Amino acid sequence: MSDRSGFNIIAVDGGAATGKSSTSRAIAERLNLMHVDTGAHYRTLTFALLDAGADPEAPDVIPTVLKSLKLDTTIKGRSALLSINGDVPADADIRSPQVNANVSKFAAIESVREFLFNYQRSQAQVARDQAEFSGLIMEGRDIGSIIFPSADFRFFLFADEATRAARRAKDGQTDSIAERDKLDSQRKAAPLVCPEGAIRVDTGPLPLEGVVEHICGIITA
Repeated sequence: MSDRSGFNIIAVDGGAATGKSSTSRAIAERLNLMHVDTGAHYRTLTFALLDAGADPEAPDVIPTVLKSLKLDTTIKGRSALLSINGDVPADADIRSPQVNANVSKFAAIESVREFLFNYQRSQAQVARDQAEFSGLIMEGRDIGSIIFPSADFRFFLFADEATRAARRAKDGQTDSIAERDKLDSQRKAAPLVCPEGAIRVDTGPLPLEGVVEHICGIITA
């Protein structure tokens, strides 16, 4: 999906605590890219749905709630943040225990994923419209498989469960890695998979800088 100006789209996928966010942000800084965290999209939408009284156990009523929500983008530094009805929730709000307990449940609902699909794809044009960026790096669980299957570069990050659990604990998160993996990989709508042809990167044995160097080396080769 690159164009003649050299604009690149980079997809970074992986399970919880595989280092997607820290790696993607560091790459965005190094290569002058706009960074999009689609995990934060689902967290922000989960926060809004819960605030509106929606329940992931009652998916039939969720489309009606979604119709009341208007999506937009707020640029903050190199990050493109999802705003809903003109508001970008605080990071503490979208990472609360209540959101942690429900985000994978909402993300497994087809109407929720369809609601975000076109918005997430539109972020490539948002990045192009911001003259200071040379491309887009988007992270999540279905970027290389569903959102941008023809991205210029597609990476899939992974690490062993113990390493990932330790990372979550360090960040103050208490949700189960195994349960998140099960929900993400077994959902019917856009399950977490390693996209065919994606470059697999084991983030367990490498420090962040090593992961960033490895991926940037591939992109700029």
